[in-house]
Amino acid sequence: MDLSYSDADEAFRKEIRTWLETHLPAGWFEPGFELSAGDRKAFNEAWPTTLFEGGWICATWPTEYGGKGLSTMQGVVLTEEFARAKAPLRADFFGDTLVGPTILQWGTEEQKKDFLPKILNGTMSWCQGFSEPNSGSDLASLKTSAILDGDEWIINGQKVWTTQGHHANYCFLLTRTDPDAPKHKGISYLLVPMDQPGVEVRGITQPDGTAEFCEVFFDNARCPKDNVVGGVNNGWKVANSTLAFERGMSATTGYRRFEEEYRLMLAAAVENGLNEDPGIRQRLARFHSKIQILRINGLRSLSATLNNSRDLGVAALGATNKMFWSEMHQEAMVLALDILGPASMLITTGPSAGSWPGTGRDKRRESYPVSPMMSAFFFSRSETIWGGTSQIQRNIVGERVLGLPKEPHPA
Repeated sequence: MDLSYSDADEAFRKEIRTWLETHLPAGWFEPGFELSAGDRKAFNEAWPTTLFEGGWICATWPTEYGGKGLSTMQGVVLTEEFARAKAPLRADFFGDTLVGPTILQWGTEEQKKDFLPKILNGTMSWCQGFSEPNSGSDLASLKTSAILDGDEWIINGQKVWTTQGHHANYCFLLTRTDPDAPKHKGISYLLVPMDQPGVEVRGITQPDGTAEFCEVFFDNARCPKDNVVGGVNNGWKVANSTLAFERGMSATTGYRRFEEEYRLMLAAAVENGLNEDPGIRQRLARFHSKIQILRINGLRSLSATLNNSRDLGVAALGATNKMFWSEMHQEAMVLALDILGPASMLITTGPSAGSWPGTGRDKRRESYPVSPMMSAFFFSRSETIWGGTSQIQRNIVGERVLGLPKEPHPA
């Protein structure tokens, strides 16, 4: 690894730190600080506007599209300081992290000028239309179709597990535009308006009472001809870049939430008298070691980016890291249950929502009252699925890096 922070990077770090200290609520950095439910709601509503006015949303984007044009290292410093302050940085995950960078990489100049400013200022929200009822891990088998009719695509089909589909203005959608081409070759990546006749969104109610996942049905829905990203029938390559953005997010800061979980587990073990238990101690040490591996692999990814490395092993780090941390976290959450014992099933057990990382889902607790720690446990069950299942990640590493034969498919 060849990493170093320049004097300019450190000066930029001070700028960000000062801005955060000025704009976060009074007392934010005090030990034990936690916003009330009402104040938290007000903060969450106002914060995206504050971020936009500060220029921190998608700050690494070029200035001509509304970003600050930050260097890679400045972007790293930015995420590090927001992570250190435990301050949210994203406004719209699907827009900021997935479709926005995809449009930057593959989009036409007209698409960039049309869509990117609206992502930045928060006037356009997005959902992802990839998975189908019979096309999840084998995404290339998708059946949703788009047929060109003059200046518009006519879309028919169904998508599932479409997070925030009921709130989105647009969907970045994978469709089959050439039914006669091999399944990976006949797919296109469309930007489809959701608020139109022919688009029906149905929430899928989860055990906790929420319905943020949706089914989306397209019945002769329409999309402008020019809303194809990356060219007709080139959608598979474009979609893979979108998934790479998702798997590679926060490579140098993602480990921090696991460090916080480790600290909370260790404190609970001491409180419950389990810190001398050999089995618990070994599992805590294993979790700590894996966090350090995750941190170092993040630095390797950053170093490869800075050096424009095209090494296949480095290129596969996104897949290996995603597989590694998601499986590590499931194992760690079982450890958390074992440390807290049977009482972990009670709503009053576990750290508060303000301190347990990765939760912040208090809205679920009225209809499905579990502790924040249990909420994190349940959510960890899904982490080996979204962004590409662990089985898919292993295929990527095996076939593209190790050169193993491709996985056989049933006739």
